[in-house]
Amino acid sequence: MDMATQSTEEPAVTDPERTRRRRRLLRNIVLGLLGTVFAVWLILFITKGRFLKHPFERFVAAQTHREVKVRGDFQLYFAPFRIKLYAEGLSVSNPAWATRPNLFSADRVDARIAPLSLLFGKRRLYWLDLTNGALDLEFDKAHSTNSWTFDTGKKGGKPLEFPRIDRATVAGTTVRYLDPRMRLLANLKVATIRSTDARVGRAVGVTGDGVVRDTPFTVTAQLLSPDATANRGKNKLVMTARAAGNTIDVAGTLPSIAEIENVPLQVRARGKDMSTLLAIIGVVIPQTRDYRLRSQLVMADDVYRFTRITGVAGATDLAGRLTITNRERIHLDSELATKRLDIIDAAPFIGYNPDIVAAKGAVAAAAATGAAPSRVMPDARFPVETMRAFDADLKWTIGAVRSRNVPISDVNLTLDLERGRLALSPLTFTMARGHVASDVVFDTRPRPSAVSYDIRLAPTPLGRLLAGYGVVEAGTSGTVKGRIQLVGRGDTIHQSLASARGRIAFILPQGTFWTRNVQLAELDLGTFVQKMFENKLKKPVEINCGLVGFTVRRGVAAADPILIDTSKNVMVGRGGFSFGTEALDLAFRADGKKFSLFSGQSPVAINGYFAKPGYSIISKELLGRAGAGLGLAVVATPLAGVLAFVDVGDAKSAACGPVLAGATAAAQRTTKGEPRDDVGRGTTAKAEDGRKTAPERKEQRKKFLGIF
Repeated sequence: MDMATQSTEEPAVTDPERTRRRRRLLRNIVLGLLGTVFAVWLILFITKGRFLKHPFERFVAAQTHREVKVRGDFQLYFAPFRIKLYAEGLSVSNPAWATRPNLFSADRVDARIAPLSLLFGKRRLYWLDLTNGALDLEFDKAHSTNSWTFDTGKKGGKPLEFPRIDRATVAGTTVRYLDPRMRLLANLKVATIRSTDARVGRAVGVTGDGVVRDTPFTVTAQLLSPDATANRGKNKLVMTARAAGNTIDVAGTLPSIAEIENVPLQVRARGKDMSTLLAIIGVVIPQTRDYRLRSQLVMADDVYRFTRITGVAGATDLAGRLTITNRERIHLDSELATKRLDIIDAAPFIGYNPDIVAAKGAVAAAAATGAAPSRVMPDARFPVETMRAFDADLKWTIGAVRSRNVPISDVNLTLDLERGRLALSPLTFTMARGHVASDVVFDTRPRPSAVSYDIRLAPTPLGRLLAGYGVVEAGTSGTVKGRIQLVGRGDTIHQSLASARGRIAFILPQGTFWTRNVQLAELDLGTFVQKMFENKLKKPVEINCGLVGFTVRRGVAAADPILIDTSKNVMVGRGGFSFGTEALDLAFRADGKKFSLFSGQSPVAINGYFAKPGYSIISKELLGRAGAGLGLAVVATPLAGVLAFVDVGDAKSAACGPVLAGATAAAQRTTKGEPRDDVGRGTTAKAEDGRKTAPERKEQRKKFLGIF
């Protein structure tokens, strides 16, 4: 019989029993976890988590790459289900390049934190009590990073993010902001903040002071929507800053309390002088009278864009845009439009103080710049160092200039300032229906500054040009065109002209001139009286051609020549004037082409200074002729006395070719082609042959050069 193999089998485990085992295991795990959590909670609650002080410092330091210290008591535990954080003397360090050791410090931080908010990234504080917090915000010198950016290397940093805070008491908070590129330092104090249910309920105030580019300022601000701020919402902010006599108001809505870039802000500025406002950032412009401006400002990195600019400066309206780029060199790019410019507001462009001009006139304004008494040219120095520190581009259009005498309109100015070289090119405008185009350059790079003037006047009606001086169309319908080309050296307009060399020429093409003007210049009393009684005083005299020319050497302008040929007279002028002393020493004479009785035939002298010119009709020549006439009248008969005043009418007509070409005195000819011997030699001598007498030379050295 075969032996049978008997196998033993384990009792089968049923499914219900396996399920019970799994449940017991899961229960034990859960109970173990709960027990562990409870044990941790209990340990933390009993010890207040004080033993976590150093682990907390190390953990936060690892996350921020900064040194974190708690110098006083520290607590971190569940109370009972909310995380309580309490720290005395908490500080977070700044980067090594910063000027202050700590980014943030506080005497006390007491907070209740929602645990789950830490897991889902929506940080929420049920309660915050912050005492004497100090925040130091700085940019590095390269402006590539800031102190509140923890992930180093990211240019500009990321905006600060604040948690939602249900209830808070924040007292004694200060903020320090430093921007080396802007040379801006601000120290701010935040008023005590108390909130309940994430609502502050009233505006939060900020006050402070600081320095921007060596200019002190004060600032006050209010957060008008603190409830939205507490809930990480939009922030309505108003701020007023005062510096150097200027007041700047800023208002806007920020996406978050620390996000100001690419946010439209409404800006208003007012003050006594706009130049003091821009001087704060190292930009120089001419002085202005009281100004009021408003615009929209958008900041993006280091670019500040002011758009929709409107306002007034003095009696002049302004509109346009301005972009300030704050890099290694500040650059201004602006487009302005003015409907009407008051001539007094234009005075600062040549160095006058507009307030003095308005109150006391140009002479007093010139004196305020250091000019000698009774002078009109300003001696205000160019701000050389400042002009080298920034660059600028400006396009300015002006509809009309408010002026009592000369009508000016349609002004177009293009300004370019680059590393100390200022060019007004082109500068064009319409004057008395004539067009003026000019190019003016002030180059402060050489010492002293190199200055050039090139001013071109297109044909302009003389009657319209002189109408503002109280004469109805000035008795003339002729035109004038001309050009001024001068180069000089100096750091003021006066210095540049006092050292100038070049040419001044104004040409009178054929036209009409009021008879009385010519006859008075000639002192032809007979013709003047005759026409007065004939009631033909306004009968025009034909101008054939005319030239008022000067050659300028070392700031002294010599007549070269002054020659006007009319149908009845030839008018010549000799002498000159000085840009240095502003002295005038000119003599005009008009000789008739026809016979005339009672003609003085004596020069009319123009003397004095630019500010106060003098006119002398009774000259030595006229007195001599009067003496001769008196002698003849006594010795012979009264009729014989008239012979001393007879003009035989032998004036030589001028060849108009050289006159209309603006040629010098040496090139002038008569109609017969002969060289003229009555226009001088391009010197300041007043004699016909162009030679100075010893007394005249001494007198002009005193007048023109200031040599006594």
